[in-house]
Amino acid sequence: MKTPLSSILLVLGASFIGSFGATFLKGGADRLERNFKSLLTNWRLLAGIVTYLASFVVYTAGIRNGELTVLYPMVSLGYVWTLLWSRIFFKEALTQSKFVGLGMILAGILVLNLGNR
Repeated sequence: MKTPLSSILLVLGASFIGSFGATFLKGGADRLERNFKSLLTNWRLLAGIVTYLASFVVYTAGIRNGELTVLYPMVSLGYVWTLLWSRIFFKEALTQSKFVGLGMILAGILVLNLGNR
């Protein structure tokens, strides 16, 4: 079974959307207080939950018609996007080890997708 381009694009989109979910959760967690009301009024935290849910819906649509062994590794591209958002929004350092990890993720996806030909 060959994985259709539409499935690949959906999974890539889901990883992109999911990376915003992580970013919103981090932003919300930074502003979290020790009371229940804080959970309900923290728009960043709620946006993170909703964004993760949206990512799940798109991901589910993507894996429906494709090979899971090809598509699932693409979810790790969310780490690539999250690295970028972490730098932009939270001023986190981009270290050499993060770039090595990023390279390994990209190489792994490339190798696994060679089996899609």
